[in-house]
Amino acid sequence: MNGTPLRVKLIAVILILLAIALTLIGIGSVSIMRGYLIDRVDSQMDLTTDATLRRLHRGAVTLIGKPLPADTRLVLRSAKGETILQLSGVDVEGKPALQVPVDQGPGSFDSGEWRIHVAPLDNGRTLLVAVDMAEVRQIVGQLALVELLGGGGLMLTLAGVGVVIIRRSLRPLEEIERTAQAIAAGDLSRRVPDTDPRTEVGRLGQSLNGMLAQIETAFRARSESEASARRSEERMRRFVADASHELRTPLTSIRGFAEFYRQAPDIDAAPLMRRVESEAVRMGLLVDDLLMLARMDQQRPVAMRPVDLLAIAADTVHDARILAPAREITLSVDGAALIVSGDEVRLRQVVGNLMTNALTHTPDRTPVRMTLSARDGMAVIEVADEGPGLDAEQCERVFERFYRVDSARGRRAPEDGGSGLGLAIVAAIVDTHGGTVDVESAPGEGSTFRVALPLAPEYD
Repeated sequence: MNGTPLRVKLIAVILILLAIALTLIGIGSVSIMRGYLIDRVDSQMDLTTDATLRRLHRGAVTLIGKPLPADTRLVLRSAKGETILQLSGVDVEGKPALQVPVDQGPGSFDSGEWRIHVAPLDNGRTLLVAVDMAEVRQIVGQLALVELLGGGGLMLTLAGVGVVIIRRSLRPLEEIERTAQAIAAGDLSRRVPDTDPRTEVGRLGQSLNGMLAQIETAFRARSESEASARRSEERMRRFVADASHELRTPLTSIRGFAEFYRQAPDIDAAPLMRRVESEAVRMGLLVDDLLMLARMDQQRPVAMRPVDLLAIAADTVHDARILAPAREITLSVDGAALIVSGDEVRLRQVVGNLMTNALTHTPDRTPVRMTLSARDGMAVIEVADEGPGLDAEQCERVFERFYRVDSARGRRAPEDGGSGLGLAIVAAIVDTHGGTVDVESAPGEGSTFRVALPLAPEYD
Protein backbone atom coordinates (compact mmCIF):
# COMPACT_ATOMS: atom_id res chain seq x y z
CA MET A 1 0.00 0.00 0.00
CA ASN A 2 3.01 2.32 0.23
CA GLY A 3 2.96 3.00 -3.51
CA THR A 4 -0.83 3.24 -3.78
CA PRO A 5 -2.18 6.71 -4.67
CA LEU A 6 -4.03 8.55 -1.93
CA ARG A 7 -7.32 8.69 -3.87
CA VAL A 8 -7.29 4.89 -4.28
CA LYS A 9 -6.67 4.43 -0.56
CA LEU A 10 -9.50 6.79 0.34
CA ILE A 11 -11.97 5.11 -2.03
CA ALA A 12 -10.92 1.64 -0.81
CA VAL A 13 -11.38 2.65 2.83
CA ILE A 14 -14.78 4.19 2.11
CA LEU A 15 -15.95 1.10 0.21
CA ILE A 16 -14.70 -1.27 2.90
CA LEU A 17 -16.44 0.70 5.63
CA LEU A 18 -19.60 0.90 3.52
CA ALA A 19 -19.50 -2.86 2.83
CA ILE A 20 -19.12 -3.59 6.54
CA ALA A 21 -21.99 -1.24 7.36
CA LEU A 22 -24.26 -2.72 4.68
CA THR A 23 -23.37 -6.27 5.79
CA LEU A 24 -24.22 -5.51 9.40
CA ILE A 25 -27.43 -3.78 8.35
CA GLY A 26 -28.35 -6.71 6.10
CA ILE A 27 -27.66 -9.29 8.78
CA GLY A 28 -29.64 -7.28 11.28
CA SER A 29 -32.61 -6.71 8.98
CA VAL A 30 -32.69 -10.37 7.88
CA SER A 31 -32.53 -11.51 11.49
CA ILE A 32 -35.30 -9.13 12.48
CA MET A 33 -37.48 -10.21 9.56
CA ARG A 34 -36.92 -13.90 10.26
CA GLY A 35 -37.71 -13.39 13.93
CA TYR A 36 -40.86 -11.50 13.01
CA LEU A 37 -42.00 -14.23 10.62
CA ILE A 38 -41.24 -16.97 13.17
CA ASP A 39 -43.27 -15.07 15.75
CA ARG A 40 -46.19 -15.00 13.30
CA VAL A 41 -45.81 -18.74 12.69
CA ASP A 42 -45.71 -19.37 16.45
CA SER A 43 -48.84 -17.26 16.90
CA GLN A 44 -50.56 -19.21 14.14
CA MET A 45 -49.58 -22.51 15.80
CA ASP A 46 -50.77 -21.26 19.21
CA LEU A 47 -54.17 -20.40 17.77
CA THR A 48 -54.43 -23.78 16.07
CA THR A 49 -53.33 -25.56 19.27
CA ASP A 50 -55.82 -23.66 21.46
CA ALA A 51 -58.71 -24.35 19.08
CA THR A 52 -57.84 -28.05 18.91
CA LEU A 53 -57.53 -28.40 22.68
CA ARG A 54 -60.92 -26.76 23.25
CA ARG A 55 -62.59 -29.22 20.87
CA LEU A 56 -60.88 -32.15 22.54
CA HIS A 57 -62.05 -30.99 25.97
CA ARG A 58 -65.63 -30.76 24.69
CA GLY A 59 -65.40 -34.33 23.39
CA ALA A 60 -65.64 -33.39 19.73
CA VAL A 61 -65.12 -36.13 17.23
CA THR A 62 -62.90 -34.02 14.91
CA LEU A 63 -59.78 -32.11 15.92
CA ILE A 64 -60.67 -28.94 14.09
CA GLY A 65 -63.84 -27.36 12.91
CA LYS A 66 -62.48 -25.83 9.73
CA PRO A 67 -59.82 -26.77 7.12
CA LEU A 68 -56.16 -26.45 8.13
CA PRO A 69 -53.96 -23.79 6.49
CA ALA A 70 -52.19 -25.08 3.40
CA ASP A 71 -48.76 -25.28 5.08
CA THR A 72 -49.89 -26.77 8.41
CA ARG A 73 -49.81 -30.34 9.75
CA LEU A 74 -51.59 -31.51 12.94
CA VAL A 75 -50.63 -34.82 14.63
CA LEU A 76 -52.09 -36.52 17.74
CA ARG A 77 -49.78 -39.08 19.38
CA SER A 78 -50.33 -41.56 22.17
CA ALA A 79 -48.29 -41.74 25.31
CA LYS A 80 -46.11 -44.36 23.58
CA GLY A 81 -45.37 -41.99 20.66
CA GLU A 82 -47.69 -43.72 18.21
CA THR A 83 -49.61 -41.54 15.76
CA ILE A 84 -53.32 -41.67 16.60
CA LEU A 85 -54.53 -39.07 14.14
CA GLN A 86 -52.87 -36.88 11.51
CA LEU A 87 -54.27 -33.99 9.48
CA SER A 88 -52.35 -32.11 6.76
CA GLY A 89 -52.89 -29.07 4.51
CA VAL A 90 -52.85 -29.59 0.77
CA ASP A 91 -49.28 -28.19 0.41
CA VAL A 92 -47.61 -30.53 2.90
CA GLU A 93 -48.19 -33.77 1.03
CA GLY A 94 -44.90 -35.44 0.24
CA LYS A 95 -43.04 -33.40 2.84
CA PRO A 96 -40.60 -35.11 5.24
CA ALA A 97 -42.08 -36.65 8.36
CA LEU A 98 -42.04 -34.76 11.61
CA GLN A 99 -38.97 -35.50 13.72
CA VAL A 100 -39.65 -34.86 17.40
CA PRO A 101 -37.05 -35.84 20.01
CA VAL A 102 -38.33 -38.17 22.73
CA ASP A 103 -37.34 -35.81 25.51
CA GLN A 104 -38.79 -32.72 23.78
CA GLY A 105 -40.85 -30.72 26.24
CA PRO A 106 -43.74 -28.33 25.58
CA GLY A 107 -43.03 -25.38 23.29
CA SER A 108 -41.95 -24.56 19.74
CA PHE A 109 -38.74 -25.53 17.94
CA ASP A 110 -37.29 -25.95 14.45
CA SER A 111 -37.00 -29.39 12.93
CA GLY A 112 -35.68 -29.49 9.39
CA GLU A 113 -38.20 -27.81 7.13
CA TRP A 114 -40.81 -27.57 9.91
CA ARG A 115 -41.58 -25.35 12.83
CA ILE A 116 -43.19 -27.65 15.43
CA HIS A 117 -45.23 -26.79 18.52
CA VAL A 118 -45.61 -29.53 21.20
CA ALA A 119 -48.70 -29.41 23.47
CA PRO A 120 -49.07 -32.25 26.06
CA LEU A 121 -52.59 -33.51 26.94
CA ASP A 122 -53.94 -34.79 30.27
CA ASN A 123 -54.06 -38.47 29.36
CA GLY A 124 -50.38 -38.60 28.29
CA ARG A 125 -51.12 -37.95 24.70
CA THR A 126 -49.28 -35.22 22.77
CA LEU A 127 -50.60 -32.77 20.20
CA LEU A 128 -48.10 -31.66 17.52
CA VAL A 129 -48.79 -28.63 15.36
CA ALA A 130 -46.24 -28.14 12.54
CA VAL A 131 -45.93 -25.36 9.96
CA ASP A 132 -43.85 -25.62 6.80
CA MET A 133 -41.06 -22.93 6.86
CA ALA A 134 -40.65 -22.80 3.07
CA GLU A 135 -42.53 -19.49 2.80
CA VAL A 136 -40.48 -17.98 5.61
CA ARG A 137 -37.26 -19.10 3.98
CA GLN A 138 -38.44 -17.68 0.65
CA ILE A 139 -39.28 -14.29 2.16
CA VAL A 140 -35.99 -14.14 4.05
CA GLY A 141 -34.06 -15.18 0.93
CA GLN A 142 -35.78 -12.55 -1.19
CA LEU A 143 -35.02 -9.92 1.43
CA ALA A 144 -31.35 -10.97 1.51
CA LEU A 145 -31.21 -10.87 -2.31
CA VAL A 146 -32.79 -7.41 -2.42
CA GLU A 147 -30.36 -6.15 0.18
CA LEU A 148 -27.43 -7.71 -1.67
CA LEU A 149 -28.40 -6.17 -5.00
CA GLY A 150 -29.36 -2.85 -3.43
CA GLY A 151 -26.18 -2.74 -1.39
CA GLY A 152 -24.06 -3.56 -4.42
CA GLY A 153 -25.76 -0.87 -6.47
CA LEU A 154 -25.41 1.58 -3.60
CA MET A 155 -21.71 0.76 -3.30
CA LEU A 156 -21.17 1.28 -7.03
CA THR A 157 -23.06 4.58 -6.94
CA LEU A 158 -21.22 5.81 -3.87
CA ALA A 159 -17.92 4.65 -5.36
CA GLY A 160 -18.55 6.77 -8.47
CA VAL A 161 -19.65 9.76 -6.39
CA GLY A 162 -16.69 9.26 -4.07
CA VAL A 163 -14.27 9.19 -6.99
CA VAL A 164 -15.64 12.50 -8.27
CA ILE A 165 -15.64 14.14 -4.82
CA ILE A 166 -12.18 12.86 -3.87
CA ARG A 167 -10.71 13.82 -7.24
CA ARG A 168 -12.16 17.31 -6.91
CA SER A 169 -10.99 17.56 -3.30
CA LEU A 170 -7.47 16.40 -4.18
CA ARG A 171 -7.17 18.65 -7.24
CA PRO A 172 -5.52 21.42 -5.14
CA LEU A 173 -2.94 18.84 -4.01
CA GLU A 174 -2.20 18.09 -7.66
CA GLU A 175 -1.74 21.84 -8.23
CA ILE A 176 0.62 21.90 -5.26
CA GLU A 177 2.55 19.00 -6.79
CA ARG A 178 2.84 20.76 -10.16
CA THR A 179 3.88 23.98 -8.42
CA ALA A 180 6.56 22.12 -6.47
CA GLN A 181 7.87 20.56 -9.70
CA ALA A 182 8.00 23.99 -11.37
CA ILE A 183 9.85 25.45 -8.39
CA ALA A 184 12.27 22.53 -8.40
CA ALA A 185 12.91 23.33 -12.08
CA GLY A 186 13.88 26.88 -11.08
CA ASP A 187 10.67 28.92 -11.40
CA LEU A 188 10.55 30.50 -7.94
CA SER A 189 7.71 32.83 -8.95
CA ARG A 190 5.14 30.00 -9.09
CA ARG A 191 2.48 29.95 -6.37
CA VAL A 192 -0.17 27.49 -5.26
CA PRO A 193 -3.63 28.53 -6.56
CA ASP A 194 -5.84 30.10 -3.90
CA THR A 195 -8.59 27.88 -2.52
CA ASP A 196 -11.10 28.15 0.30
CA PRO A 197 -9.05 29.07 3.41
CA ARG A 198 -11.62 27.31 5.57
CA THR A 199 -10.44 23.93 4.26
CA GLU A 200 -7.28 22.07 5.22
CA VAL A 201 -5.98 22.23 1.65
CA GLY A 202 -6.71 25.97 1.51
CA ARG A 203 -4.78 26.61 4.72
CA LEU A 204 -1.96 24.40 3.45
CA GLY A 205 -1.86 26.41 0.21
CA GLN A 206 -1.70 29.71 2.12
CA SER A 207 1.14 28.41 4.30
CA LEU A 208 3.04 27.12 1.26
CA ASN A 209 2.58 30.42 -0.58
CA GLY A 210 3.93 32.31 2.42
CA MET A 211 6.91 29.97 2.61
CA LEU A 212 7.52 30.22 -1.16
CA ALA A 213 7.39 34.02 -1.00
CA GLN A 214 10.04 34.01 1.72
CA ILE A 215 12.17 31.54 -0.24
CA GLU A 216 11.87 33.63 -3.40
CA THR A 217 12.75 36.79 -1.48
CA ALA A 218 15.76 35.08 0.08
CA PHE A 219 16.97 33.72 -3.26
CA ARG A 220 16.41 37.07 -4.96
CA ALA A 221 18.31 38.84 -2.19
CA ARG A 222 21.09 36.28 -2.48
CA SER A 223 21.22 36.65 -6.26
CA GLU A 224 21.21 40.42 -6.02
CA SER A 225 23.91 40.27 -3.36
CA GLU A 226 26.05 37.98 -5.50
CA ALA A 227 25.47 40.15 -8.56
CA SER A 228 26.31 43.27 -6.56
CA ALA A 229 29.45 41.60 -5.24
CA ARG A 230 30.48 40.64 -8.77
CA ARG A 231 29.80 44.16 -10.01
CA SER A 232 31.75 45.62 -7.09
CA GLU A 233 34.62 43.25 -7.76
CA GLU A 234 34.58 44.14 -11.44
CA ARG A 235 34.46 47.86 -10.65
CA MET A 236 37.32 47.43 -8.19
CA ARG A 237 39.45 45.60 -10.76
CA ARG A 238 38.67 48.22 -13.37
CA PHE A 239 39.29 51.01 -10.85
CA VAL A 240 42.66 49.57 -9.82
CA ALA A 241 43.66 49.06 -13.45
CA ASP A 242 42.61 52.58 -14.44
CA ALA A 243 44.21 54.14 -11.36
CA SER A 244 47.42 52.25 -12.05
CA HIS A 245 47.38 53.47 -15.64
CA GLU A 246 46.71 57.07 -14.64
CA LEU A 247 49.46 57.02 -12.01
CA ARG A 248 51.89 55.27 -14.33
CA THR A 249 51.68 58.07 -16.90
CA PRO A 250 53.14 60.85 -14.68
CA LEU A 251 55.54 58.42 -13.03
CA THR A 252 56.83 57.36 -16.45
CA SER A 253 57.28 60.99 -17.40
CA ILE A 254 59.18 61.78 -14.19
CA ARG A 255 61.36 58.71 -14.67
CA GLY A 256 62.07 59.70 -18.29
CA PHE A 257 63.08 63.24 -17.29
CA ALA A 258 65.38 61.84 -14.58
CA GLU A 259 67.05 59.41 -17.00
CA PHE A 260 67.45 62.17 -19.60
CA TYR A 261 69.11 64.45 -17.03
CA ARG A 262 71.43 61.63 -15.92
CA GLN A 263 72.53 61.00 -19.49
CA ALA A 264 73.04 64.72 -20.20
CA PRO A 265 74.04 66.37 -16.91
CA ASP A 266 75.36 69.51 -18.60
CA ILE A 267 71.99 70.68 -19.98
CA ASP A 268 69.82 73.32 -18.30
CA ALA A 269 67.84 71.45 -15.59
CA ALA A 270 65.25 74.16 -14.96
CA PRO A 271 62.84 73.12 -17.78
CA LEU A 272 63.13 69.48 -16.72
CA MET A 273 62.36 70.35 -13.10
CA ARG A 274 59.30 72.32 -14.17
CA ARG A 275 58.02 69.30 -16.11
CA VAL A 276 58.77 67.01 -13.17
CA GLU A 277 56.92 69.38 -10.86
CA SER A 278 53.97 69.54 -13.27
CA GLU A 279 53.71 65.75 -13.41
CA ALA A 280 54.03 65.52 -9.63
CA VAL A 281 51.22 68.05 -9.21
CA ARG A 282 49.09 66.10 -11.66
CA MET A 283 49.79 62.88 -9.78
CA GLY A 284 49.01 64.57 -6.46
CA LEU A 285 45.66 65.84 -7.77
CA LEU A 286 44.82 62.37 -9.04
CA VAL A 287 45.67 60.81 -5.67
CA ASP A 288 43.55 63.45 -3.90
CA ASP A 289 40.60 62.63 -6.16
CA LEU A 290 41.02 58.92 -5.53
CA LEU A 291 41.18 59.45 -1.78
CA MET A 292 38.06 61.59 -1.87
CA LEU A 293 36.15 58.94 -3.83
CA ALA A 294 37.33 56.27 -1.39
CA ARG A 295 36.06 58.33 1.55
CA MET A 296 32.71 58.80 -0.16
CA ASP A 297 32.49 55.08 -0.79
CA GLN A 298 32.81 54.64 2.97
CA GLN A 299 29.69 56.85 3.34
CA ARG A 300 31.24 59.13 5.88
CA PRO A 301 28.80 61.73 7.22
CA VAL A 302 28.80 65.14 5.54
CA ALA A 303 28.84 68.33 7.60
CA MET A 304 25.51 69.88 6.65
CA ARG A 305 25.32 73.68 6.64
CA PRO A 306 23.19 76.13 4.65
CA VAL A 307 24.83 76.73 1.27
CA ASP A 308 23.83 79.43 -1.24
CA LEU A 309 23.98 77.81 -4.67
CA LEU A 310 23.56 81.18 -6.41
CA ALA A 311 26.81 82.43 -4.89
CA ILE A 312 28.62 79.25 -5.93
CA ALA A 313 27.24 79.47 -9.47
CA ALA A 314 28.17 83.14 -9.79
CA ASP A 315 31.75 82.47 -8.64
CA THR A 316 32.05 79.53 -11.03
CA VAL A 317 30.79 81.52 -14.02
CA HIS A 318 33.12 84.41 -13.12
CA ASP A 319 36.14 82.08 -12.99
CA ALA A 320 35.13 80.40 -16.27
CA ARG A 321 34.90 83.75 -18.06
CA ILE A 322 38.43 84.55 -16.94
CA LEU A 323 39.74 81.16 -18.12
CA ALA A 324 37.85 81.27 -21.44
CA PRO A 325 37.31 84.93 -22.36
CA ALA A 326 36.44 84.03 -25.95
CA ARG A 327 33.38 82.00 -24.92
CA GLU A 328 29.87 83.21 -24.23
CA ILE A 329 29.19 81.96 -20.70
CA THR A 330 25.83 82.97 -19.20
CA LEU A 331 24.05 82.45 -15.86
CA SER A 332 20.26 82.39 -15.53
CA VAL A 333 18.43 82.21 -12.20
CA ASP A 334 14.77 81.27 -11.75
CA GLY A 335 14.03 81.95 -8.09
CA ALA A 336 15.15 84.30 -5.35
CA ALA A 337 16.85 82.02 -2.82
CA LEU A 338 18.35 78.62 -3.60
CA ILE A 339 19.67 77.41 -0.26
CA VAL A 340 20.56 73.76 0.30
CA SER A 341 22.08 71.88 3.22
CA GLY A 342 25.51 70.47 2.51
CA ASP A 343 29.27 70.85 2.37
CA GLU A 344 30.04 74.10 0.55
CA VAL A 345 33.52 72.99 -0.55
CA ARG A 346 32.16 69.80 -2.12
CA LEU A 347 29.25 71.59 -3.76
CA ARG A 348 31.66 74.13 -5.27
CA GLN A 349 33.57 71.16 -6.65
CA VAL A 350 30.35 69.81 -8.21
CA VAL A 351 29.53 73.06 -10.01
CA GLY A 352 33.18 73.61 -10.95
CA ASN A 353 33.56 70.13 -12.41
CA LEU A 354 30.41 70.56 -14.51
CA MET A 355 31.72 73.85 -15.87
CA THR A 356 35.21 72.41 -16.46
CA ASN A 357 33.68 69.45 -18.30
CA ALA A 358 31.77 71.81 -20.60
CA LEU A 359 34.85 73.94 -21.29
CA THR A 360 37.15 70.96 -21.84
CA HIS A 361 35.02 68.84 -24.15
CA THR A 362 33.53 71.48 -26.46
CA PRO A 363 35.22 73.51 -29.18
CA ASP A 364 36.51 77.01 -28.46
CA ARG A 365 33.93 79.81 -28.65
CA THR A 366 31.10 77.31 -27.97
CA PRO A 367 28.50 78.97 -25.69
CA VAL A 368 27.92 77.52 -22.22
CA ARG A 369 24.77 78.26 -20.21
CA MET A 370 24.29 77.68 -16.49
CA THR A 371 20.73 77.78 -15.14
CA LEU A 372 19.50 77.65 -11.52
CA SER A 373 15.86 76.95 -10.61
CA ALA A 374 13.64 75.43 -7.94
CA ARG A 375 11.28 72.52 -8.77
CA ASP A 376 9.22 70.41 -6.41
CA GLY A 377 11.36 71.12 -3.36
CA MET A 378 14.62 70.60 -5.25
CA ALA A 379 17.29 73.09 -6.31
CA VAL A 380 18.22 72.32 -9.93
CA ILE A 381 21.55 73.26 -11.54
CA GLU A 382 21.85 72.84 -15.30
CA VAL A 383 25.00 73.29 -17.38
CA ALA A 384 24.25 73.21 -21.11
CA ASP A 385 26.63 73.44 -24.06
CA GLU A 386 26.38 73.28 -27.83
CA GLY A 387 29.20 70.81 -28.32
CA PRO A 388 29.31 67.52 -30.25
CA GLY A 389 26.98 65.78 -27.79
CA LEU A 390 26.88 62.18 -26.58
CA ASP A 391 25.18 59.04 -27.82
CA ALA A 392 22.97 56.82 -25.62
CA GLU A 393 25.80 54.51 -24.51
CA GLN A 394 28.03 57.44 -23.63
CA CYS A 395 25.25 59.08 -21.62
CA GLU A 396 24.82 55.86 -19.65
CA ARG A 397 28.53 55.55 -18.79
CA VAL A 398 29.65 59.17 -18.58
CA PHE A 399 29.51 59.19 -14.76
CA GLU A 400 31.69 56.08 -14.39
CA ARG A 401 35.14 56.47 -12.93
CA PHE A 402 37.98 56.91 -15.45
CA TYR A 403 35.48 56.87 -18.33
CA ARG A 404 36.35 59.12 -21.25
CA VAL A 405 34.12 59.75 -24.23
CA ASP A 406 37.22 59.78 -26.45
CA SER A 407 39.66 57.14 -25.31
CA ALA A 408 42.47 58.99 -27.09
CA ARG A 409 42.20 61.78 -24.56
CA GLY A 410 43.92 59.57 -22.05
CA ARG A 411 47.07 60.04 -24.12
CA ARG A 412 46.88 63.82 -24.45
CA ALA A 413 49.05 66.29 -22.65
CA PRO A 414 48.12 66.96 -19.02
CA GLU A 415 46.99 70.49 -19.75
CA ASP A 416 44.55 69.28 -22.44
CA GLY A 417 42.74 66.38 -20.77
CA GLY A 418 41.54 65.07 -17.42
CA SER A 419 41.76 61.85 -15.50
CA GLY A 420 38.19 60.78 -16.18
CA LEU A 421 37.19 61.34 -12.54
CA GLY A 422 35.50 64.74 -12.76
CA LEU A 423 31.94 63.59 -13.44
CA ALA A 424 32.38 60.53 -11.21
CA ILE A 425 33.24 62.92 -8.36
CA VAL A 426 30.14 64.97 -9.22
CA ALA A 427 27.93 61.87 -9.01
CA ALA A 428 29.50 60.75 -5.72
CA ILE A 429 29.16 64.16 -4.04
CA VAL A 430 25.57 64.62 -5.22
CA ASP A 431 24.68 61.15 -3.96
CA THR A 432 26.07 61.89 -0.48
CA HIS A 433 23.87 65.03 -0.42
CA GLY A 434 20.73 63.03 -1.27
CA GLY A 435 20.45 64.42 -4.79
CA THR A 436 20.44 63.15 -8.35
CA VAL A 437 22.51 63.84 -11.46
CA ASP A 438 21.74 63.03 -15.08
CA VAL A 439 22.53 64.13 -18.61
CA GLU A 440 20.42 64.84 -21.68
CA SER A 441 22.31 64.71 -24.95
CA ALA A 442 22.29 63.59 -28.54
CA PRO A 443 25.06 63.55 -31.17
CA GLY A 444 25.41 66.99 -32.73
CA GLU A 445 22.90 68.64 -30.36
CA GLY A 446 25.05 69.45 -27.34
CA SER A 447 24.66 68.21 -23.76
CA THR A 448 22.80 69.34 -20.65
CA PHE A 449 24.08 68.08 -17.29
CA ARG A 450 21.47 68.42 -14.54
CA VAL A 451 21.99 68.22 -10.76
CA ALA A 452 19.04 68.26 -8.33
CA LEU A 453 19.62 68.82 -4.59
CA PRO A 454 16.99 69.01 -1.81
CA LEU A 455 16.27 72.57 -0.72
CA ALA A 456 16.91 73.38 2.93
CA PRO A 457 13.65 72.90 4.91
CA GLU A 458 13.31 76.56 5.81
CA TYR A 459 13.65 77.54 2.14
CA ASP A 460 11.49 74.77 0.66
